[in-house]
Amino acid sequence: MLRSVAAIVLPGVAPFELGVVCEIFGIDRTDTGGPAFDFAVCTPEPGTIPTKLGMELVVHEGLDRAATADLVVMTAFSVDREVPEAVLEALRDAERRGAWILSVCSGAFALAQAGVLDGRRCTTHWMYTDRLAAAYPQLQVDPAVLYVEDGRVVTSAGTAAGIDAGLHLVRRELGATAAAAIARRMVVPPHRDGGQAQYIDSAVPVTEGELAPLLAWISEHLDEEITVPALARRARMSERTFARRFRAETGTTPALWTARQRLLRAQELLEETDLPVEEVGRRAGFGGAAGLRHHFGRELGTSPAAYRRTFGTDAACGRAS
Repeated sequence: MLRSVAAIVLPGVAPFELGVVCEIFGIDRTDTGGPAFDFAVCTPEPGTIPTKLGMELVVHEGLDRAATADLVVMTAFSVDREVPEAVLEALRDAERRGAWILSVCSGAFALAQAGVLDGRRCTTHWMYTDRLAAAYPQLQVDPAVLYVEDGRVVTSAGTAAGIDAGLHLVRRELGATAAAAIARRMVVPPHRDGGQAQYIDSAVPVTEGELAPLLAWISEHLDEEITVPALARRARMSERTFARRFRAETGTTPALWTARQRLLRAQELLEETDLPVEEVGRRAGFGGAAGLRHHFGRELGTSPAAYRRTFGTDAACGRAS
């Protein structure tokens, strides 16, 4: 049973991500049907801790609070800072005794350094996933999810994904009613659809190479049938030479590049227009709603309708869509 929670902070802690943890686990919600936790913020050397935004945080508790907690949370911090050995040992101890461990955003780097993530599937903010995977090849880093639970270790993606992971843990340990009570007070959904892939800014690749005119042509004709033989003829190359040149300039195949541009076009239409999903799918080159839903589910982990609710003009204005 999840009763006690200790959040570890280090110099350079991100205030919002820490605030998310405090909001979920640090407030008594019993007056509205939610849970109450024995919650503490702790650090290796109690005192004044500088934050990422230049503010200062006064922490009174040492790491002894983490030694008995049911859940130890590693909050976000500057990934270029050294993690004290005492923190790494606190995380290892939590794993040894079977406590839950949760990292928010860049906190995953401390878990990785402690060896807690060895062989595990995990995630972090999409800006850091490549760095985490390169630094710790023994990890199974998934860049396309909001959070991952592997054993008793939960890692979350950037910023607000800490809310998703925290509510997931509450739901896992105390049930859906407890998680919903916290979410209702926070005015957030108890569960979000999709993964962080839908939040990654994936602009159309820009190239100044030989194929630049062809790439521009593809982007203007996404609603038409586009085949490699036809593209090779347009580029006045053999198919083999064209495929080799295309990968050299774009880093991928013509089919994957075109599919990605179609997905970007669909996202743009869902964000900026009120076109029916069927028409969006047709204009983006997926043939209609069925093809669009298939690609959205596979690549973004969500549906076109859910994406529009999150990123559409009405969502940005706070109106129901």
